[in-house]
Amino acid sequence: MKISEVKIITLGEPEPLGPRPGWVTTPTDLLFPGEHRPNVPPPGTPSSVIVRVETDEEIYGYGTVGLGSPAAVPVIKSHLEPLVIGRSPFDVEFLWELMYRSTINIGRKGLVLEAISAIDIALWDIMGKATGQPVYNLLGGKTKDRLRAYVSQNYAQRDLGAVRAEAQRYVDQGFTALKMRFGYGPGDGASGMAANYELIKTVRDVIGPDVDLMADAYMGWDVAYAIRMIRRVDELDLRWIEEPVIPDDIEGYARIRSAVSTPISGGEHEFTRWGFRQLLEARAVDVVQPDVNRMGGITEARKVWALASAFNVEVIPHSNHAHNVHLITASTSSPLIEYFPTDTIRSSYTFFPEIFVGEPEVKNGFIAISDAPGLGIELNEETIARYRIAELSS
Repeated sequence: MKISEVKIITLGEPEPLGPRPGWVTTPTDLLFPGEHRPNVPPPGTPSSVIVRVETDEEIYGYGTVGLGSPAAVPVIKSHLEPLVIGRSPFDVEFLWELMYRSTINIGRKGLVLEAISAIDIALWDIMGKATGQPVYNLLGGKTKDRLRAYVSQNYAQRDLGAVRAEAQRYVDQGFTALKMRFGYGPGDGASGMAANYELIKTVRDVIGPDVDLMADAYMGWDVAYAIRMIRRVDELDLRWIEEPVIPDDIEGYARIRSAVSTPISGGEHEFTRWGFRQLLEARAVDVVQPDVNRMGGITEARKVWALASAFNVEVIPHSNHAHNVHLITASTSSPLIEYFPTDTIRSSYTFFPEIFVGEPEVKNGFIAISDAPGLGIELNEETIARYRIAELSS
């Protein structure tokens, strides 16, 4: 079997369900202190890039580019597709190194790695289909019969009644773990700290002590602020606080972790085994959160999972996409899967169940594990036809 073509499907941002409820701190808060605006691209903006790797035996696989930047399209067509055409899709180790080393002068992190990730994930889908096995069996088999999901939503809002009602809805749906968002950072001063505390306390009071609670700062803080803020919420028993500072400040992560009681997570914006080795060797995080269709795909992700296990650090990847289901299923280091609900926000992050048939679904707080071969997903042709951007597809 040989790879014969890499096709690209680019989709536009879907229409929202309505006004986005709330906001989250971001790295740009430093530039716009006191402003709290949801960062949502307009409908139709290119936001999802899907690759379909085809073979001469008519077996194909799907992968996705992390964050869906249309800038990945020329990278794939000009730099990556020529490297893989005519080669065996089973040679994932060789092909990953070939793509990475051939683009190291323009890549190493960011967009190029996201493009490599998409092709690599598609190759694993092909291998599973060709052997009649789900990808998790190619990774070592099942370590669990179902996946416990944590609902990832509850953006910051000034209306604490709305925050309370949203959290109660997730508990009523059977979730036993919930991640919310911080809304305030250094530019908001003492009143912002108090507001952050009230957000966390409001949700904790609703869900009670037996539901795991996490909170995401999405890189919006600095080290001094993070230490002060986290010490203030230490008493509320969070399972982790996510990405308190920008990802390259690994020393800052380590300083924060050593100064607070609440566990610290990070890695959503990290790339390759070398980046995660730096995080782990610095003892910077208690949980690593690779974004698999961003950081190098399944071939690289399994190395990060193994590396983290040597440090006894949990691996809980970003998002609930199908590729994550297989990696989590095959690992004893991954006790949870993130889940973005689709009933409150409709965006490229929650769009995958509409793009693919077979994407994971949650029932009573758990995801069932499919035994379908490959990743277990197929395109929803109706969605593709509606949102496809012709000039960015091939």
